[in-house]
Parts: sequence; structure tokens; C-alpha cells
Amino acid sequence: MQPRGRILVVDDEANARMALAELLREEGYAVETAADGFKALPKLDEFAPDLVLTDLRMPGMDGIELLRKARDKDPECVAVVMTAFGAVESAVAAMREGAADYLTKPINMDELVLVLERCLERRRLRAEAGFLRQRLSERHRIQNIIGSSPAIKNVLDTVLQVAPSRASVLITGESGTGKELLAAALHEHSQRSHGPFVKLHCAALAETLLESELFGHERGAFTGAVARRDGRFQQADGGTLFLDEIGDISPATQVKLLRFLQEHEFERVGGNQTIKVDVRIVAATNRDLLRLVKDGKFREDLYYRLNVVSIEMPALRGRTSDIPLLAMHFLRKYAKENEKQVTGFADEALESLTRYAWPGNVRELENAIERAVVICRGDTVQRSDLARSIATAAHPNDDAPTVPGATLAELERYAIIKTLEHTGGSTSRAAEILGISPRKIQYKLHEYNGSSSSNKEAVQPRAEPVAGAQAQGGGEKEGSE
Repeated sequence: MQPRGRILVVDDEANARMALAELLREEGYAVETAADGFKALPKLDEFAPDLVLTDLRMPGMDGIELLRKARDKDPECVAVVMTAFGAVESAVAAMREGAADYLTKPINMDELVLVLERCLERRRLRAEAGFLRQRLSERHRIQNIIGSSPAIKNVLDTVLQVAPSRASVLITGESGTGKELLAAALHEHSQRSHGPFVKLHCAALAETLLESELFGHERGAFTGAVARRDGRFQQADGGTLFLDEIGDISPATQVKLLRFLQEHEFERVGGNQTIKVDVRIVAATNRDLLRLVKDGKFREDLYYRLNVVSIEMPALRGRTSDIPLLAMHFLRKYAKENEKQVTGFADEALESLTRYAWPGNVRELENAIERAVVICRGDTVQRSDLARSIATAAHPNDDAPTVPGATLAELERYAIIKTLEHTGGSTSRAAEILGISPRKIQYKLHEYNGSSSSNKEAVQPRAEPVAGAQAQGGGEKEGSE
């Protein structure tokens, strides 16, 4: 049976030492003993105790000196000291040196077991937290941004150069390219890596809620504010705050964010106490902020405060050489999660993956590989395991117009039809890929279907509830990063 913990008992009184060891063994602990501090030191390495239970007053090396040397060997060493009733001041001094607790002699066994369990549980929690921090650190390190293309190498070089600075960073790029992963890598490689990494998706919250999330609020500041709450700025003190989709914040919130970037201070909603924090801002957007500045929808001074350093995450179609690396990474991940012995891709499946346009970028690729792994019946993903739109990407129609001799209208028609096929008839997604409005695609489809020439390629647009709003606004609002 697994022992409850390893205890090293150190006491110069032989009878007390042996009796205590025997009682602890009966309670289920693994126990070693030492007659004084000098004899205890080698057992710290040999026995590797979870906890040292030591008498405070011993000849040669007392409990405080033993504690100091033990903590030199292992800063996480947990020690409980035992002392006579009249020497409590010495026990307090030992706790200043790092002892977890103290007990007065004669020892009450029930009290001892309670103290030991509390101290050992603390040690277990610290060890678990350290392990989780290590796992999180490994997950966010720059090595987890997969790719060897020149485009991604340039991004990674910039991250390593910029991360140690205090400068604000603006990450741009299409939805699904991995902007949040890049922000986490910036934090992990900075001097703030031991501080918190706090995230907030700005587009997911209404203006009033966003302000409260950022700056916190006082009790009674608005309906439902039943208690004071710290905002993300305060939570990120000493670390990094990642503001995703920064282009969607309101003008009023822009003013308050600008003030923080200038002064590093703010007030909670409904409060008047000025709070100063040390936070680095990393922002991200899939929108053209300069265009929003020109249109009067985003403050120019805030843009330049955020854009001290700009990093653009490349679209996946711009680094196709990375697709096989990413695909294998996701295949291993989802084969393990689904307990399937899938080890690779057939050549034709890999060809389809590399020739598909990936409008949803890395996120779409990950979802596609997860689906393929789940559907795959053998140990290799075949083209038939891929979604039809991806599988057919390696087989363009033979009637594709060639540039020499083709009119612009023919090329435009071919581009629209094939993009609609890839998006399953989604006019909004096709418009996003082609850089035109959904209304223009709908107009062109009507023109193609109404022409007297063959319209065998015509694709019916998929019904989308937001098509009207897109036609008015000229575009589709992106989803979360």
C-alpha cells in the first residue's frame, strides 16, 4: 500500500524518537529517524522525505540550523518543529526561517497527524501547481507554433526579439491563424512569464459589460453589481493582458483604454479610487485598423499606442509548405485523444490538403484533421476520409479557363463559381475569400443563371440569415480568434 507520506524524525532523545516513529508508521507513514541535525543531513538526500519533523533544541546542530541547511538543499522542503512548552518564542523564530508549523511537547498524536496532513497537502498542491505551470509554459512556448516557411520564421524571429521588451504589440491577421497562440508565446518569452496571462475577447461583450470586465466595478455601480469586482487589468498586474478583436471596442472604451496606456492607471466603474498596475498590452484584430481610423471608427492616437510593434500572422494559404507539418501535428493529437492507431496520410490525401485554399486557416485545418481521424478506418488517412470540398481541391475541373485567350469576365466567373463550391455555396465566405461583397456575388450568380450560354457550373447560393445585413454592410463580421 502506498504510504501517506515520507517523514524524517529528528530528535536527540532516543525513546521519544523511536516511539514517535513507531506511532507514525502505524498511521501509514514511511519513517526514517536521525539522532541529531548532522546525522539528518545525509538522509535528506538518501530518503528524500516529504516532511522533516525535528526537535528544536538539540546538541551540535539545532532544529533551526537543520532547517536552513535543508532549505539550501531543497527550497520546497517542508518542516515542522517540536519544542518544549516554555520555548514557543524559538518555535516562532523557526517559522520565520520557513518552518510550516510547530508543536509543543509532550506531543498530542491526534494534533500531530492533523498538522502533518495539512502540511503534506500544501506540499502536494504546490507540486501540482508547479507541474501545471510547467505544462502551461511548455504549451505556450514558441516551439509550439509549428512551421518552417519563411513567413512563419519571420514571425517567430520577431517574437523572440520583441518579447523581452515592455512595448505594446498589435497582432494582425485573418481569423483562425493563431493570434492568441502568438500572444501567449510573447508572454512566455518575456520577463513577465511568471506573472499572469489574462485574456479577454472584446467582440463577445456589450459595451457596458466590456468596461466592467476591463476595469472592474464597485458595488452598486449598475443593476446586478452586488459586490466589488476586480477587472482584467487588475488581474493581469505584473503580467500580460491579451485583448482579442480590439477593433470592435466602442469609442467610449477606446478613450479609457488610451488613458491606461498613457498613465498605467484607471478607476473601477462606479468608483473614484485611482488604481495603478503594471500590465503589458498585447492586442489582436482581424480587421483593418487603419481603415477604421480613416473611417472615424477607431481613434488614431490609440492605434499608434497599440501599434508600437506590429506582427502579422500569415494566412495558411500563404505558407502551404507548413500544411504537412501542421497536419501531422493535429493527426498525432487527435489519434491519441480518440485512441486510434492512425499514423499518417496517403499521398493523394496530403495533395488535397496542400491544394485546398483553407479560408478558415489553421483552425479549419485542425477541425478537418480531427474529422478525418475519426472517420478513418485504417492506419492512414485517405482522400475519401476528408470533407468533399477538401478532397476535390486536388482535382480542378478540366474546363478551367486558361489566362491566354480568356476574357476577364470568364476568369471572374470561374473564380466565383469555384470559390462557392469550396465554401458549400456560402456567399458570405466566398465574398470574404475573393475580397468582394456578398451582394456582388449574388448579382453575378443571377447574371450567370439568366444568360443564354451554358450555365452548368452555376452554384445556387446557400440561404444565410445574415445575408441582408451583409449586403448592407458590405462584409461579414468574423468569429472569435
